[in-house]
Amino acid sequence: MNNVYKLIIFLSLLISGCKSNLTKEASILQKIDNLVLDIYTSEGTKIYSINSPYSSYNKENQTFNLNETNINIFKNDKPQYIINSDLSKLTNNNKILELKGNVKLKTVLQNEDVLYADKFIWNIDDSIYLLTGNVKFENNNVILSSKKAILNSNNIIEFFNPVKYIIKNDKNKNNYEINSENAFYNIDTKSVSFKSKSKRVRSKIYF
Repeated sequence: MNNVYKLIIFLSLLISGCKSNLTKEASILQKIDNLVLDIYTSEGTKIYSINSPYSSYNKENQTFNLNETNINIFKNDKPQYIINSDLSKLTNNNKILELKGNVKLKTVLQNEDVLYADKFIWNIDDSIYLLTGNVKFENNNVILSSKKAILNSNNIIEFFNPVKYIIKNDKNKNNYEINSENAFYNIDTKSVSFKSKSKRVRSKIYF
């Protein structure tokens, strides 16, 4: 009989402990449906807006975790890039943005330009965007792919070695392919340049 009482007391303590942990977790983690978040500078300039149908906010580490993310990045109060991804995370007081899974970045002014990657990282205090994993840029003229790329504030994408470069023909089909070291694509001028470590090979192509 004593063993039965001991078992009942143990189970009661176990259930009580589980309830306590669940209550603590619920108080830390806040679930949010249809999140719309706008981030501004201290001067009131809009930096980016983010939308997610399903998200959560961890009060303990002040982190947003979002699903099916849609992000608009602004420059001079005008949208510059539109980015979509499966998952995203906002940390460091909303200053570090990390996207994962089927990342797709489109330029607003050049809407045929699309940049794909597995992962996207941006610190809003910096002026560069880091893309890694199956990085591919494509428009009506070219396809550039690599494992890593950086998009800077001047609308220039740097692709890191090794780089595969494909030029399309008038029928929007692959014409011929070039493998190279680092490549640079200028979104504004629609030009591609190549540079090697030895600095012996430099070329630039315009479309």
